[in-house]
Amino acid sequence: MELQHLPEVRICFVGDSFVNGTGDQECLGWTGRVCANANKKGYDITYYNLGIRRDTSTDIARRWLQEVSLRLPKQYDNRVVFSFGLNDTTLENGKTRVDLADSIKNAREILSKAQKLYPILMVGLAPYAEQEDIQRRKRNIDLSKQFALICNELNIPYLDVFPILEKSNIWINEARANDGAHPKAGGYAEFAKIVENWDAWLNWFP
Repeated sequence: MELQHLPEVRICFVGDSFVNGTGDQECLGWTGRVCANANKKGYDITYYNLGIRRDTSTDIARRWLQEVSLRLPKQYDNRVVFSFGLNDTTLENGKTRVDLADSIKNAREILSKAQKLYPILMVGLAPYAEQEDIQRRKRNIDLSKQFALICNELNIPYLDVFPILEKSNIWINEARANDGAHPKAGGYAEFAKIVENWDAWLNWFP
């Protein structure tokens, strides 16, 4: 029986070092893995990784539209996945790099504009290995909850990976053995599995 030819899909992943896959010796991260596995299902995916290390929501608000629109010509089946926020909560000179109110504003502006142009998904913040910083952990959980509320309000699927990865020994142990933040291939493979089991991703690539 001849295989049905599935349409070409172009997909951009926009975010920070976890989108980039920093630390993965296989240079795939979770984004490369989910696209490779969708290709194995028969999809024809053109995959763009737009993850930049240390990028905050403010940085992404400035750059995402130009970068995405250059890569997603209108005649194709285009999709965008956003994942950011962890760098917003980093303390520098005694204050967070981005205020909570500005993080919320940035996310709402990015997502509300993007959803008018493309089918989009939002993946939440991943945890750092060093959980001794209780305040940092609380800021990350609070921001993740705010992002979930925005996505709910805009009717955009949101995946809260924080509590799942926080319990993943592979994610935490690899990150701890690496730089305290980024895992290696095994941790990103765990992240990819979470995304692939997500209803919203399965709706895109059944």
